Amino acid sequence: MSDSQSTDSGSISARADIAAARRIVIKVGSSSLTTLDGGLDEAKLIALTDVIGAHRSAGHEVILVSSGAIAAGLEPMGLNRRPGDLATQQAAAGVGQGLLMAAYTRALGRYDLVPGQVLLSADDLIRRTRYRNAQRAIDKLLALGTLPIVNENDAVATEEIRFGDNDRLAALVAHLSHADALVLLSDVEALYSGPPNLADSVRIEQVSSIADLHDISIGGTGAAGTGTGGMATKVEAALMVADSGIPAVLTSADKISAVLGGQRVGTWFSVTHKRRGTRLLWLRHLARTFGSVTIDDGAESAVLSRGTSLLAAGVTGVTGDFEAGDPIEIRNLGGEVIARGMTNFSSQELPGMFGMSTDELGTRLGNDYRKEVIHRNDLVLTHVSGGR
Repeated sequence: MSDSQSTDSGSISARADIAAARRIVIKVGSSSLTTLDGGLDEAKLIALTDVIGAHRSAGHEVILVSSGAIAAGLEPMGLNRRPGDLATQQAAAGVGQGLLMAAYTRALGRYDLVPGQVLLSADDLIRRTRYRNAQRAIDKLLALGTLPIVNENDAVATEEIRFGDNDRLAALVAHLSHADALVLLSDVEALYSGPPNLADSVRIEQVSSIADLHDISIGGTGAAGTGTGGMATKVEAALMVADSGIPAVLTSADKISAVLGGQRVGTWFSVTHKRRGTRLLWLRHLARTFGSVTIDDGAESAVLSRGTSLLAAGVTGVTGDFEAGDPIEIRNLGGEVIARGMTNFSSQELPGMFGMSTDELGTRLGNDYRKEVIHRNDLVLTHVSGGR
């Protein structure tokens, strides 16, 4: 494999800015904290905390999003590999989370740092009231001089409401904490144009838009097999924060000191959009949709070009089974998904509303229907040409 030869001065400047970032979120995956046998590797954990401790001592705020709870629980439970069923994963996480935090407490104690555990579920960051609670908890931990260590609450998470990996969680934590940058650590030093073990694979130094990722082969989980996300979800998380005004760097755990020093290692994801609201960030990247509506050309132009709400007058079809308040997709006449949004009406109600203006809906169906199908504040574009 080889490095790209980019000399983009903007990239150099941006990378240098990481060294001066006031607040940074660092995410470390299970593969960077475990042995090839799948157990917790305290030597790797100590190496990580040495860099974090020094960075904190230099006056920076750090939030660590750490995987490894399930891996830490394997050996004490007599398991030799990550369990495949959810119930055993939950049990391993319940055993391992305390062991993982104990290891962090010992390692960070050498820098007089006290870790503060924050366990989050998807609901905590999707629902506005819980989101604010999580935000206040992390802000207070930082204000008190502790180091927040965040993990998904794997012991109670279900398949229906979970992040599935901590890369997406880290992206949302960076957003809610108003971080200046996100660093995603794994056992691969950068994103490459192909499998990193191939000689002709080239390091992708900078990603300025999703178009830069065309024709790139993105790999899976680490060698230990203890992770869940792989490179694809790390790229997705990096794109997610870049889409919300936060730059990201993807690299290996042994490069963390170089990254925090502003060196040109790993893959840099440039900011592609100003900061988004949490609701729109969730809708664009994480929400599970329950159906879709098809809209005509006029409505497509209004939504894409003028940023309007979606009105019933432009809706021509509906698929799926959804209720008012559910996330749904918006498709054009060609079947392309151009947006997502929170619908004000169910899939049963909408067919009787096709083609009607807002006033007509109020007159024929009652004042409860005198509103948009999807309000512009609950709508986010997914079309490659834009996005609010």
